[in-house]
Amino acid sequence: MDDNEFAMLPEELQELYEQLQDDLYDGLKDEVVAATVQALDGWKQTPAQVLNHGLVVGMDMVGADFRDGILFVPEVLMAAKAMKAAMEILRPLITDAKGLERQGTVVIGTVKGDIHDIGKNLVGMMLEGAGFKVINLGINVDADQFLAAIHQHDADILGMSALLTTTMPYMRTVINRLQEEGLRDRVIVLVGGAPLTDAFAEDIGADRYCQDAAVAVEAAKALMQIKRRKA
Repeated sequence: MDDNEFAMLPEELQELYEQLQDDLYDGLKDEVVAATVQALDGWKQTPAQVLNHGLVVGMDMVGADFRDGILFVPEVLMAAKAMKAAMEILRPLITDAKGLERQGTVVIGTVKGDIHDIGKNLVGMMLEGAGFKVINLGINVDADQFLAAIHQHDADILGMSALLTTTMPYMRTVINRLQEEGLRDRVIVLVGGAPLTDAFAEDIGADRYCQDAAVAVEAAKALMQIKRRKA
């Protein structure tokens, strides 16, 4: 958030945004939706302003406290659901909106043979809250589906999840396909899931192992900055 821009807003609007941040943190979906509508219709704010001054700040707070062990998965899921409800209002307005800084495009999915998706969905919602365009392919996703989505959406990042030790090796299969199609150098690969480790991620050629959604957002932002500098 641009602190100078925020400081220039009317005091009542600043209070609305601060309440929006708090309500998002507390997972109060109805209140978050009402504040989003009020900012758009009552204060004529742009989708970018609502995101940058309200929703993204709130989700950053959630991510930081989740990382530090102050919040836990059930509370983060509530916040993410509130964020998702607000995004359903904003998304149609964002398509042609100016002033919204897109962080990048992420394709995510749970790998072939695995049907666990709570953690992966949480990562997707938090990435969306951080300004990324997220294409969530769901569960049991094979290499062909991952590659097709990367091509279709010109994705910057591929995020793969696995919760079973038996499905972890499939991540290597997908990364090998990226190599074969000449995409590995331009697509950042993030992997996550309870049985994974930093050593496993390094062994299969991923860019980063992310132990939770907060780390995934931080890693995605940091690696996108590096990618932009190289471009």
